[in-house]
Parts: sequence; structure tokens; C-alpha cells
Amino acid sequence: MYIRRKTRWSMTRKRYRVNWFSVSILIILIGMAIYVERVIIPTIPPPFVPTPTPIRSPESYVVEAEAAFSKGKLLQAIELYQQAIQADPQNDMLYVALARVQNFAGRYEEAQASAEAALLLNANNPRAHAMRAWALGLQGDYLGAEAAVKRALELEPNSGLAHAVYTEILIDSFLGGVGSFANLEKAIEESRLAISLAPNTIEAHRARGYVLEATANYEEAIKEYQAALAINPNIPDLHLALGRNYRALQMYDLAIEAFTRANALNPADPMPDLLISRTWASVGEFAKAAQYAESAVKDSPANPRLRGNYGVMLYRSGDWAEAAVQLGLAIHGGRTEQGETIESLPLTLDVRIVEYYFTYALALARLNRCSEAIPIANLILGRVPADEIAVTNARQALQICERSLSTPPALPTKTAPPTP
Repeated sequence: MYIRRKTRWSMTRKRYRVNWFSVSILIILIGMAIYVERVIIPTIPPPFVPTPTPIRSPESYVVEAEAAFSKGKLLQAIELYQQAIQADPQNDMLYVALARVQNFAGRYEEAQASAEAALLLNANNPRAHAMRAWALGLQGDYLGAEAAVKRALELEPNSGLAHAVYTEILIDSFLGGVGSFANLEKAIEESRLAISLAPNTIEAHRARGYVLEATANYEEAIKEYQAALAINPNIPDLHLALGRNYRALQMYDLAIEAFTRANALNPADPMPDLLISRTWASVGEFAKAAQYAESAVKDSPANPRLRGNYGVMLYRSGDWAEAAVQLGLAIHGGRTEQGETIESLPLTLDVRIVEYYFTYALALARLNRCSEAIPIANLILGRVPADEIAVTNARQALQICERSLSTPPALPTKTAPPTP
């Protein structure tokens, strides 16, 4: 018997409802995956590859350097200009700007190198020639400086900067005994020209002030230096110049104030301490003078002139023994505590060096070291016989030694022999 089974199959297909929530989630996940692949992943640096350092524009360094210069932060300005050069090493004007700040900071050899680097890039850059001339003149190479500044003026005859630099070179060569009186007259002319061409520059007012100072027009010189300081009140060298002229007018309080300001702006420079030392000595404050003279030596221990000045102040304050030590290092040379070499100062017509020599002779004589004092005194009499102050002090040292040598030593007291 055949039995028919029931089947569940039907001609009508059963429909299932779509879960739209799940579909939406799936679509979102797919979209996120595409976004990560195409947007996020390309921004992720590959592993083990160093991240590139963002490169700053040289202009940004220049802006910071100018701001540092205006605040008197010369060393910081130098560093920033050097970074600008690293970012744009083919820009000759960056080297010129660097040389300018280095000259103001007293780094003359470095300024010369920077100016020469600019000239390698552009041999016809007049400002580069002017900066090189300024650096050479400040190092005492007046012939090289004059040739360089004349080249700058050939390239740019109306450069107030070049005329200002030429002024200083002419004055320095005249004061150094190299240039004639004609140099002084030429410097006066050049300074006026610099002011007329560049009345709003530090260099022009500084040069004009320097001419007036060299010709003993101290009050007018002060006005010019103040005009330069009105452009930038934070240049240490301008405060030093201002103080020198106040001191020449015997306005000692103002002089010390100006020197102190320079020292605050550039503590590593021994010059403010040296000038403060000599200013205190001018009013008989030798203990204070010795204190600042010592500070100058600490700033530059291998400088024989600073040692000589320190020795003079020690002698005048009554410390003959230490004075002889410091003056001996200045005159004979030696080594600092750190092992640096101190070059000896030969006797010349330089007023300060002559002072070191006759003070040394006096200190040795008072210490009864006449075998050393007498040759120094005789050297002074033979080399600088026209210097009345030096001759007077040398003779005084000889007289001290004569009295010392003519005084017989005390005889030892004899005791009676014992009675047998």
C-alpha cells in the first residue's frame, strides 16, 4: 500500500525582513576603513625613519636677531644671525649683518671673517667692504682698513655707513701715531658727511661723537653719543664712550653710571671694569679702584694691560707685595692660574705702559728688592727721558734703594764669654 507523505514545500516563498540597523553599522564600518586607509595612514611616518625637522625661514631668524640687538643682547643676536646663515648660506647680506653685530660686540676678528665670507659671495657688496674695513681698523690694521673702506666708497659713494667707518679709521690712525694731522682734518669732514647722508644711524652719530671726543669737544661729543643711544639705548660701547667724555669733564658720578650700564649690558667685557677702576682712582678711592681692577683681570686673565692696571691700583692702596706680583706679570709675562700665557709688555712711549714700569720700580724698591728695581729705573731713564712723571718716579725708586743700601745692617749683639 502506498502512503503519501506531506511535504512543507509550497509554491509561495516565505520572505524575511531586512535588518536595516545592521546594514547601517556595516556601511559605517566600511566607510571608516576607507577613510583610515586613504587619509590617516599616509600621514603616519614609516617605522624606524627619523621624523624630519621643520625648517625655519631665514627671515624669522633675522627678525629675532634684530629684536635681540635692539635689547642689547649682542651674543644672542650673533647666534640668531648664524642660524639664519645656516638656513640661507648663499645670502651675502646675512654675513654683513652678522659682521656689524660682531663689531659692536668687540669680536673684530670674527667680524672680519664674516665680512670676507660675504665678499666671497659678492665681491662688489659695498657694505661688506665697509664692515671689513671697520673690523680691520678696530684691530689696528689702518692701512688695510683704509684700502677696504675706499673700495666701499668706490662702489657706493653716498654710503653714510662707509663715511662713518672711514671717520673712525682716520681718528684711530691719528691717535695711534700712524696718521698725520691731515687725517684729523679729513676725519672731521667725513663725519659731517656721514651725518648728512645717514642721520638716523648709530654709526654716523658714533663717528661724529668720536671726532668731537678726539678734538676735546667733550660736551658736543656727549650729545652725539646720546643721539646714537636714542636710536638704540642698549649698545654697551656707546655707554663706554659716553662715560669717557663725562670723565674728561670731571663728571665722575655720571661717568661711573655710564660705565656701570655698559658692564650690565656686557658683563664679560673687562673694559667697563677697567674704566670704573681708573675713574675711582681719579678721585683717590684706590681701594675701590683695586676692586674693579681685579674684576677686569678676572674677565680677561691673560691680558697684561689689565694686570698692569691692577698692580698700579694695589700699589696706590698700599699693597706693595701683591702690586709687584701683578706688575711683574705685566712686564715680564708669565702664566695665569689656569695656565694661559701672559705676554710681556715691552717699554714704549705708551703712557699706561710707562706707568706700569715706574710703579713696578717703586714697588720693588719699597720691598727692598733693589737688584730688580734699579735696572727697571735705569731703563726708564734711558728710554723715556722726556717723560717728566716717569723720570721723577724712577729717580725716587733709585733714591729709596740708595738709602736702603747706605744703611748698614744692624750688628749682632755679642755676649761676654763665660768666666772660667
